[in-house]
Amino acid sequence: MSDARPGMRQGVVAVPTRTVEIVEVGPRDGLQNEPNVMSTEMKVAFIQGAIDAGLRRIEVASFVNPRRVPQMADAEAVLAALPRRPDVQYVGLVLNGRGFERARAAGCTEIGMAVMASDTFNRRNQGVSTEESIAAWSDIARDAHAAGIRAQITVSTAFGCPFEGEVPVARVVDVVERVAQAGPFEIAIADTIGVGVPSQVTEIVGRVRERIPDMALRFHFHNTRNTGLANAYAAVEAGVSTLDSSLGGIGGCPFAPAATGNIPTEDLVYMLQRMGISTGIDLEALIRTGRWLQDQLGRTVPGMLTKAGAFPAT
Repeated sequence: MSDARPGMRQGVVAVPTRTVEIVEVGPRDGLQNEPNVMSTEMKVAFIQGAIDAGLRRIEVASFVNPRRVPQMADAEAVLAALPRRPDVQYVGLVLNGRGFERARAAGCTEIGMAVMASDTFNRRNQGVSTEESIAAWSDIARDAHAAGIRAQITVSTAFGCPFEGEVPVARVVDVVERVAQAGPFEIAIADTIGVGVPSQVTEIVGRVRERIPDMALRFHFHNTRNTGLANAYAAVEAGVSTLDSSLGGIGGCPFAPAATGNIPTEDLVYMLQRMGISTGIDLEALIRTGRWLQDQLGRTVPGMLTKAGAFPAT
């Protein structure tokens, strides 16, 4: 006689008792590092595929200089073509006040900004110092609150910098504390260049929570050195309930050397569901969208479930 509990699949260790929210970043962080520019029509189809799979927070564009990131030049056109749904947050990345004004005018329901823990990378990526970005964030957060737009921020290069090397945890915590003063609803901590390992994740979560215990945390992992899913697991074990990922595992920062992609959404959802953690996402629909994306890009994407499929097979 089987001792499996109701709702369990064979091999799954627990009935879902937790929920992890997935923020889909493929249409922004994924496509921004592609050598070719995807059409607006295809971007909208990509986002619609993510919505159909159950994703409800989606980074759809970045409002940055199109000369620096040409893949995002049609940000306004993408927002204009998307269906308006009260249950879906369309997230726009902004780096300064001008970007925020564009995102607000385009109809973003949530904005995110990025500040680098590494000053050198901040200057390379944004053309200003970390201090200047923190000051800009304070203004953006104030304006977003006044406009009724959800505002969150990412502290990037929190695990290492290609120019400065190791980034001390104390520096990360200091930047997190300072950006928290502007009242974001959530702070993300990012391994921008994919150098982190699980022990770093555990330490950063613990140190941040010692200082700002009530702040909602999100983590953003790149898979450059194949530790992304291990780091995501460590974050979940540390109690983090929101993670970023990219369908197909595409993407990476255009200004980070050797960027090879984010953690794949379908691979992350598979791991979480097999662990008994609910995501509210249809895994088979994710895999179909990942394979569709692969066809549009004309190359194999890094995600493993686009190749192997789910288990048990349906």
